[in-house]
Amino acid sequence: MEFRTPIENTSLCRPIDHSRQGLALGSCFAELIAGRMRRAKLPIVVNPFGTLYNPMSVADTIETLEAGRTFGPEELVQCGELWCSFRFHGDFDSPDPAAALEAMNRAVEEGSQALLQADYLIVTFGTAWVYELASSDSHTSKGVVANCHRFPAGMFHRRRLSVQEIVDRYEALLQGPLAGKQLILTVSPVRHLRDGLAGNSLSKATLLVAVHELQERHPEQVDYFPAYEMLIDDLRDYRFYAADMTHPSETAAAYVWEHFAQTALTPRSREAAREAEKIIAAAAHRPFNPQTESHRQFLASMADRIRELEKQYPELDFAEESAYFNMTQPK
Repeated sequence: MEFRTPIENTSLCRPIDHSRQGLALGSCFAELIAGRMRRAKLPIVVNPFGTLYNPMSVADTIETLEAGRTFGPEELVQCGELWCSFRFHGDFDSPDPAAALEAMNRAVEEGSQALLQADYLIVTFGTAWVYELASSDSHTSKGVVANCHRFPAGMFHRRRLSVQEIVDRYEALLQGPLAGKQLILTVSPVRHLRDGLAGNSLSKATLLVAVHELQERHPEQVDYFPAYEMLIDDLRDYRFYAADMTHPSETAAAYVWEHFAQTALTPRSREAAREAEKIIAAAAHRPFNPQTESHRQFLASMADRIRELEKQYPELDFAEESAYFNMTQPK
């Protein structure tokens, strides 16, 4: 008797290996996947502007990175004691406006380089609900904001994107800054409870229809990874969620990563990723008695293992771990 509805693995149109550069944009789920990829030594940059939740803010970011646009003081707004931008996450907020702009423009520079070098993008949509900055006397849109920074709700007009809006925007991107690049789309399984359960379901449905329409139109360029279905339909139990009951637990994250690696990576890169995980786990180990002979032998054996792996997988960068194992060996 089967008590689950497991997701079948399907390969991407172009599998990922350690020679391909990546850029991940979108909700915190994009950061989860990209974090696992970086741990596996896959070269990927994640969210230069910080977490992005809706498809329009992701698209704005892609266009900004392509243009390499520099931000000036007019981009900033003051929120209490801090200066911030509606285009950037709160991590960029600063009491010093010059410092805020410096961090933002550095992110643009680094992100522009990442987009230019990227062979593929992983884009995770979190919600179809958007907040548009409204004028003082009407709800005339001045553009979708990526982050409201806790400004009063009256400053924004909230609405739900249509499937056609999303599809049209990404059609333009696929013919413009994303031309020739592989686009891997996911819908975040993280529920936006502030939208209400019905509103969240409607939002996710909108995103799913838009994603699948894009995939059907561009089967050789656009892939879909079913992270949403893995949490909602396969695991579908609160024990696979964190304490907030909305974000995936560590167990769920590991399960999704396992499926992603099987689906997205080449066999060689899957094996390289497994070896990299072992090295990183060993580097994180902290012994009770670091001066013992057994620990010295452990450090020496791990340094030797890294040298072996560097010969077997020259595309992997173990510089940080190698420095740790060699530097911490007892003299």
